[in-house]
Amino acid sequence: MKSRTETDSMGGMQVPADAYFGAQTARAVENFPVSGLRFSRAFIWALGLIKKHAAITNADLGLLDKKLAAAIQQAAQEVAEGKLDAQFVVDIFQTGSGTSTNMNANEVIANRAAELLGGKPGDKSVHPNDHVNRGQSSNDVIPTAIHLAALEQIEFRLIPALESLQSELSRKAKAFADIIKIGRTHLQDATPITLGQEFSGYASQIAHSVSRLLALENHLGELPLGGTAVGTGLNTHPQFARLTIGRLAKETSLKLREAPNHFEAQAARDACVEASGALKTVAVTLIKIANDLRHLGSGPRCGLGELKLPATQPGSSIMPGKVNPVMCEMMIQAGAQVIGHDAAITFGGAFGNFELNTMMPLLAHNLLQSIQLLTNASMIFTHRCVAGIEADREKCEGNVERSLAFCTALVPEIGYDRAAKIAEAAYESGRNVRDVAREMSGLDEATLNRLLDPRHQTGGE
Repeated sequence: MKSRTETDSMGGMQVPADAYFGAQTARAVENFPVSGLRFSRAFIWALGLIKKHAAITNADLGLLDKKLAAAIQQAAQEVAEGKLDAQFVVDIFQTGSGTSTNMNANEVIANRAAELLGGKPGDKSVHPNDHVNRGQSSNDVIPTAIHLAALEQIEFRLIPALESLQSELSRKAKAFADIIKIGRTHLQDATPITLGQEFSGYASQIAHSVSRLLALENHLGELPLGGTAVGTGLNTHPQFARLTIGRLAKETSLKLREAPNHFEAQAARDACVEASGALKTVAVTLIKIANDLRHLGSGPRCGLGELKLPATQPGSSIMPGKVNPVMCEMMIQAGAQVIGHDAAITFGGAFGNFELNTMMPLLAHNLLQSIQLLTNASMIFTHRCVAGIEADREKCEGNVERSLAFCTALVPEIGYDRAAKIAEAAYESGRNVRDVAREMSGLDEATLNRLLDPRHQTGGE
């Protein structure tokens, strides 16, 4: 492989001749061959956008030559658009500040900008520190990129995916509104509900999930940019953060603002922990729904069988005709991974030692992967499972008459103890509650029919 020599403050490093990254990136690649994991597309997009608008601001403030700034702006835009993703080669598990990745971006943008101006990568005609990183530090850029990427992915990808799922669940709730079924508590028969009521609960859970995610804007929208090394803003213009963040807000349509206290904004990653907690709650919601559907569709002949889940693929390599609830299982696994990510994020958030958190690459990777998992899994679950669910009306309504909990409606008229004796007699004889109650309750037929009307028990007319 052909190479060139680039230098940093520690001396020379061999860099692939066709690479846009430089010495510090090459040093980090050599230092951290840990996992093969790289920063996500969303994070690189955010990093490119920050560098782009930082260059525009510095030019406007007279701190950067306009021609040079224009080249940086174009190179940074290419980074944001994903045209240079192959140049981001540093492992997630690296320096806790993310300095290696910030310098990876600075070097790529500087060398590409130099090329745009007629120079060559490595000639330092555009300097990664003096020009691309002007007015910035890894300590404020990396957490800014985390917030920006997470907020954009939540608002424009995850929330729409969940809203689509909520809409489909609501549609099913209306379609199943007149199907009466047995309720279940403790995995045991309980009083009747409608299948529509059950699905309305699922739809409401998703609506609550969306509300929780929307509330994250308050803290994720606060950006640490402008604090530089320790929050004091050393070596940056007093207007740099406000102007740059204003431009970022305009381009992304996100409600972004400069953090009112830069010492909190750089020392702590509490907003990431909060966001992860909300994502974990969404994951728990989705697991609950998917697991319910999985059980309600169990069978088809020897399970609950109240739902017919879409058949998407053969279920067994040995049992012909078997079809498994694979979409539910996929959703549950994705949710479990998000819960695992939250544990790592919580631990990482606790490492805000003095003026800097040193778990930022880990936080970025896990937080953004949680958002991506929930987004993709929700979309697939909606279209390949929920949208195609059908109800087995006969199975649902047949279970109601057989349930011993059906006698709960008799309690106001004959008391708990007498109702319990009817349930016991029905269980021992294998008969349904209605027939036993006719013999033991002392109620007339009209009263008995009124009390044992399952639709009345669900709150319906």
